[in-house]
Amino acid sequence: MGSSKRILKRFSIIYYLIVCSNFMVGSLASCITRRCLASKLVAMQLFSPPMPLECTITVNLTSIQYETLSVDTKALRFSSRIRIDMEWKDPDLAWTDTEYTFTEIMLPVDKIWTPDLTVDNAIETDVKPVSTDILVRRDGTVQHAIQLYTTVVCGINLFNYPFVLDACPVALNGWRENSCGLRFLYGNVSSVGARRGEWVTMSVELHQNKQNLDRNYLYVTMSTNPFNTIVTLILPSVLIMLADLGSFALPLDGGKRSSFKITLVLSFTMSLLILTEHLPDTGLCSPLIRYHFCFCLIILVMSLLSSMVLSHFADSGAILSCRRPKPCELSNTGGKDEIKKGRV
Repeated sequence: MGSSKRILKRFSIIYYLIVCSNFMVGSLASCITRRCLASKLVAMQLFSPPMPLECTITVNLTSIQYETLSVDTKALRFSSRIRIDMEWKDPDLAWTDTEYTFTEIMLPVDKIWTPDLTVDNAIETDVKPVSTDILVRRDGTVQHAIQLYTTVVCGINLFNYPFVLDACPVALNGWRENSCGLRFLYGNVSSVGARRGEWVTMSVELHQNKQNLDRNYLYVTMSTNPFNTIVTLILPSVLIMLADLGSFALPLDGGKRSSFKITLVLSFTMSLLILTEHLPDTGLCSPLIRYHFCFCLIILVMSLLSSMVLSHFADSGAILSCRRPKPCELSNTGGKDEIKKGRV
C-alpha cells in the first residue's frame, strides 16, 4: 500500500509538471500577435518620460497646421485651433524582429508618456488628442497628433481701421527646467481656413530663438476685409453729411429744416453707437475712424444750431426774441383812442 501511494504521488507530480510546462510553452508560443505585445507594453506602465543621458528629450514636430476660429475686435483677442503631428523615440517601447514579425502596433494614448505643449501667452488653452490610439514602431519611434484650442490676447494696431494689417505671436513651447526638458524640432507650418468674419489670416510663420530653444513663436499675420465696415459705417456717414448739405434747400418757415436735421443727428448717433460697440475702448492707438465720426457729429450739430437760429430770424426778424411791445404799437393805440374821443 505504501509503495502504491508513493507511485501515485510521483505520477501526480509528473502530470502537474507536464501540464504547467505545456501551459507555459503554449503561452509563450501564443504571444505573437500585436494585441499581446501591446498588452505587455501597457503592463510596463511607462508613464514617465524617457531619461537619456543628456536629460533632454527631442520631439520632432513634423507638421503644424494653424486655423483662426474667431476674432474679437473689441476685446483684442483671437481664438485658434492648432493641429500638431509629432514623433519621438522611447527605447523602452522597442522590440526586435526576431520576436515579432510586424513593425507597428497601436497603443492607448493614456497608457504611455506623451509630451506636453503649452501656449505661453494664452489666456485659455485646451489640449485634445486627435485619436485615442497612438502609433509605435519597432525601433521605439512614437507618432502622435494633438489639437490645441487656444485664446490669445493680441495688441493689434487699429489706427488705420478698417484697413488693418498686423501680426500676433503665439508662443508654442514645452516644459524645460535648467538642462532637462523638451527640445523641439519644427517641420512644416501651414494655415487653413483663412477667412473668419471680417478678418483674414494672411500667413503663419515660425520665429525661432536660437539662444533659447524653448522660446519659439508662430507669428500670425492678419488683416481686415474693409468692405463690411465701409458699407455699414463709412458710407452711411458720408450720405448723412450729403443729406445735411442738401437740407439747406428746404424753407426756413414751418420748422421743416430743423426737424430734418434733428433726424440726421439721431441717425448719425446710431452709427456712432454701432462703432463704439465694435471697436475696443483702449489700444495702442485710437482708430482714425473715431476722429472722422466725431468731426462729422460736430458739423451736424453746428448745422442744426445754425438752422434753428436762421429759422427764428426768419419768423421774428431778430436773432434774439423781444417780448415787450414795440413803441410804434403804443403810439398807434394812443392815436386810435384820441380819434374815438373826438368823434364822441
